[in-house]
Amino acid sequence: MISAGDFKNGVTIECEGEIYVVMEFQHSKSGRAAAVIRTKLRNIVTGGIIEKTFRPAEKMPRAHIERKDMQYLYKDGDLYHFMDLENYEQIPVDAVSVGDSLIYIKENDVVKIMSHNSNIFGIEPPISVELEVKDTEPGFAGNTATGATKPATLETGAVVTVPLFVNIGDVIKVDTRTGEYTGRVQQ
Repeated sequence: MISAGDFKNGVTIECEGEIYVVMEFQHSKSGRAAAVIRTKLRNIVTGGIIEKTFRPAEKMPRAHIERKDMQYLYKDGDLYHFMDLENYEQIPVDAVSVGDSLIYIKENDVVKIMSHNSNIFGIEPPISVELEVKDTEPGFAGNTATGATKPATLETGAVVTVPLFVNIGDVIKVDTRTGEYTGRVQQ
């Protein structure tokens, strides 16, 4: 059990039969009224966001989320297939659970599968990935304005904004949380 006064961003709780992750919280006290905790909660299964107010002493059961490393194998229709690295068991996951979290992931990359009570609800890619640039406009000599960028299509089909000096065939690092270019891999 966790009391509302101990909420922090990222804490998972069970509330009204659903599992939520705390996205934001704020302690609030006004005049003579009792203090309250105002929260913004995201349902881990549906992705819906609700705002809820708790008393600081109110207790909620903490939800245990299991994260397990698995290797992404392939996509077959609306199913994505992953392999458990410990026992080599293959697990299909539907497209709704995967969402757009695999946009920077290639086949055979390792990701974290998130589940609650053996029900898979999400995929967590690595924070940084290295991908090859498959298509981009060439950078021209003299076009060196500070901070100038151009779009680049990566080997997974994702499009990111890169500096002008990045060319087709270059391998770049991308932050999967923001989708931003973070550097070029030296070869």
